Amino acid sequence: MITGDNPIKSPKDDVIGRATSAQKFAQQVLELDTSEGAVVGVLGPWGSGKTSFINLARKEFEKAEVPILDFNPWMFSGTAQLVESFFIELTAQLKGHSTLAGVGEYLENYGEVLSGMGELPLVGAWIDGISDTAKVLSEILQRRKKGVQGQRKQLEEALSDLDKPIVVVLDDIDRLETSEIRDIFKLVRLTANFPNIIYIVVFDRDRVEDALAEQGLPGRDYLEKILQVAFDLPVVPNYVLTDQIISALNNTFANIENLSPVDEQVWSDVFMEVIRPLIRNMRDIRRYVATVQGTVRSLNGQIALADLLALEAVRIFLPDVFKLLHSVIDGLTGSNSISQVPHPPEMLQKQTDSLIEAAGDHRDVVKSMIMRLFPAGGHYIGGGSYGSEWKKGWLKERRVAHEDILRLYLERFESENLRAFMEAEQAWKYISNRDAFDKHLRSLDPTKVQDVIASLEVFEKQFTPKHVMPGTTVLLNLLPLPERQRGIFDLPSRVAVGRVVYRLVKSLNGPDRVEKTIRQILPELKSLSSKLALIGIVGYQEGVGHKLVPEHIASEFEKAWREEVRLASVDDLANEHDLLRVFLCTKRTAGPAESPFNIDNSPKLTLSLLRAARSETLSQAMGNRAVQRSPRLAWDELVGLYGDEATLKERVESLKVANLKDSNEIIELVDKYLGGYRDVD
Repeated sequence: MITGDNPIKSPKDDVIGRATSAQKFAQQVLELDTSEGAVVGVLGPWGSGKTSFINLARKEFEKAEVPILDFNPWMFSGTAQLVESFFIELTAQLKGHSTLAGVGEYLENYGEVLSGMGELPLVGAWIDGISDTAKVLSEILQRRKKGVQGQRKQLEEALSDLDKPIVVVLDDIDRLETSEIRDIFKLVRLTANFPNIIYIVVFDRDRVEDALAEQGLPGRDYLEKILQVAFDLPVVPNYVLTDQIISALNNTFANIENLSPVDEQVWSDVFMEVIRPLIRNMRDIRRYVATVQGTVRSLNGQIALADLLALEAVRIFLPDVFKLLHSVIDGLTGSNSISQVPHPPEMLQKQTDSLIEAAGDHRDVVKSMIMRLFPAGGHYIGGGSYGSEWKKGWLKERRVAHEDILRLYLERFESENLRAFMEAEQAWKYISNRDAFDKHLRSLDPTKVQDVIASLEVFEKQFTPKHVMPGTTVLLNLLPLPERQRGIFDLPSRVAVGRVVYRLVKSLNGPDRVEKTIRQILPELKSLSSKLALIGIVGYQEGVGHKLVPEHIASEFEKAWREEVRLASVDDLANEHDLLRVFLCTKRTAGPAESPFNIDNSPKLTLSLLRAARSETLSQAMGNRAVQRSPRLAWDELVGLYGDEATLKERVESLKVANLKDSNEIIELVDKYLGGYRDVD
């Protein structure tokens, strides 16, 4: 299992089949003529597994009982420190071997001389005089330290007496600064001709060749003068990398709870077109898997896993693209939620274009990301068009194609809309159980209930007959929903409820089934207003009805309801939440054979009717974010109900005399209209 960015240390961890190559490499190194030392290069791009390869080769060196010394130049900086640390490190490791302690002493003495010189003994254009290195070294040493040649000779003789060579591994050379890379190769060059010393230098060829180049002379020429053997790391086959990515993800997510399900069709395309092209080597896999694990845990199954994994790959490997995502949400998701004003297509086009431009050599990957993750944005690069119905599906499936899901990923914050949907998901679990459904909805924050009910539309395709009676009964009996301040674009609560009820009833698929179910539901509804809403949905009223039952059945429902209105007590009518609509519908739709409809002159009923006729006009000046709210009355409707303005005035005067609690505000508004004020549309 890949758990981090650390190199492997044992053949049992070799998941890409390099153990055999490493073994043969070690055998080849041990067969070299080391009478004058040797330098072997292990070359491969950054992250290609060079250190892991060396660790596998160590097993063969250890099997041959060859001492292995390690020096990591990345831990040191500056020429003086590099020289000093090189000899100190190797001396300490040699003294740790009982049979090599003497060699360690000689090396320590020799190192003290070089360390005291302050800099490596090569000056000027450093490529110059490479072939004369030994001569230059000899001359400088003779001037700086009397007898140093004797110490060097003792070291060479001690090394010559060894029956096995010493392997010195210098790893991570390609992580050094350019000047440090030059220093380390100077050091190798100066000490490479000691007998029975094999240097294994590990680096990225391109990086080191660039660092060694000078004055038009290619760095490759210098490397060829140093390296006796250059071993290029085998390329990992594509199918092996693919298998390792899948295996690493499976292992990583095996014990994660609340893991969102994977849509296999989406995953296969996203993986091959977005994730796989960005992962080049085993280090990329380790880096990717270690990072996505934390993201998946933190999001707790709230985002479709295939989408999340694709965006994580972009975040890790294409950071320039990722940092633009938040600024192009509208273009990617087809959303206009910030301004509520549709953005011009050319603006959205620029947003998607900016992502592709930021991708550089990975333009095709980003195009695939847009097409696979953001179908609405794909419209601007040759894809199809997607409407609001698609958005419901994207939200339900937790796809980042929906603005709220993308924002959750980018911001780690649940929008009000997303919270409402999540609550709706919980409510949906109870919808077939009337008591549980009712209890759950009533347990919610009253100001959020309307949004939760509206979000139930997302589950429309899953509505079945078993949901209709309990769901419809509970929803209509919740009316009126708790009041909250509406925005300009908010639907009235009865409309939000009606939309869900319509979709529930429509799922019955057939007028006979609808009629039977409506007959069962109507007696369970607690108010005339709720019954009117249901009858209107299934009937033929213009702008309201959806004709879900035969017309004569709809007429029967309406007539029975009107009779129920006539028989209702004043107290019951005064408690109706949509009294104006109840009275208007009763009066306007009554047949000639029906009894006349008269409104009782009770002040209590008058007050309820006036309150039902009150609403607010919402307006917003151009360039101003503030919403202006002005009270208004459905004046013409009120006058029509009472027959004339004089009768309405009489009822208002009786209301004033009754002096009912909390009636002053509405009376003041009515007096304004009685004084001649009229709304300007």
